[in-house]
Amino acid sequence: MADINVTPMVDVMLVLLVFFIMAAPLLTHSVKVELPNEKAQGTAVDKTPVVLSIDAQGQYFIDGHAVKDADLLGSLTALAAKNAETPVHIRADQAVPYAKVAHLLTAAQTSGLSKVSFLTQSGRSNAANSGAVK
Repeated sequence: MADINVTPMVDVMLVLLVFFIMAAPLLTHSVKVELPNEKAQGTAVDKTPVVLSIDAQGQYFIDGHAVKDADLLGSLTALAAKNAETPVHIRADQAVPYAKVAHLLTAAQTSGLSKVSFLTQSGRSNAANSGAVK
């Protein structure tokens, strides 16, 4: 009896399967959409930011003035009472445990300061930018 050789058909089916697997992601972007042009401007910062720092020993500073751990929440609450919209920049030494940074973030949130951002060193060589922040 003569049997039908299905090997060529299996080869063709595998090629088609690979083709459709490769072409499927291209089909998701087939809808033509006219995206709007970017017109957003950077937000103007009206207030001078308050810089909260934590040195390598875990000491807190507000605008360069040392603050005891027990007085941190009270000092931040006083800042928030003046203006809760004041931007806050956090500078933390890379050796500081994250628990200290989390404590500072919690204190800022509890006091009502919500515009918080982190200052970091530039991605270039650390020796050349030892004091530079962005």
